[in-house]
Amino acid sequence: MTDLSLTILSETTDDAEPIERLHERTFGPGRYVLSAYRIRERAAHRLDLSFTARIGTLLVGSVRLTDIRVGATPALLLGPLTVEPPFRDRKIGQGLIERALKEARAQGHRLVMLVGDASYYSRFGFKPVPRGQATMPGPVDSRRLLVAELVEGAFAGVAGALRPA
Repeated sequence: MTDLSLTILSETTDDAEPIERLHERTFGPGRYVLSAYRIRERAAHRLDLSFTARIGTLLVGSVRLTDIRVGATPALLLGPLTVEPPFRDRKIGQGLIERALKEARAQGHRLVMLVGDASYYSRFGFKPVPRGQATMPGPVDSRRLLVAELVEGAFAGVAGALRPA
């Protein structure tokens, strides 16, 4: 009998090609013009802070974290987060985010940034960045630039452009 339970595992180098195919299917070719990709194309994501979701042996989701700086302050950039469309109602994205944030906190990281919908990410502690406090390369709807403090007060006084660390 096949085990079809969900497992969330650390990403490995062998996962790179299947994850890229997943990104192609879920985001399409337009993903390369997004501002967050501008940062990611200049910095490798952290394998120790990136995770895959599988049902049985089938890769159904992925989340990655990348070292960045906001001005002079170290932080992490969450994304891309993706789940195969037929599996999106199973809280797989939630499991991936929770695992990534838990591991980032355990490793002593203080801030995680992302570009996304506050209505979805607020349940994980993400809040909109006050307008002008942090900027992305290229155009970004400022309402979609979000931050989660892994340590209370970690974003106080932080300002500047997001860039690869």
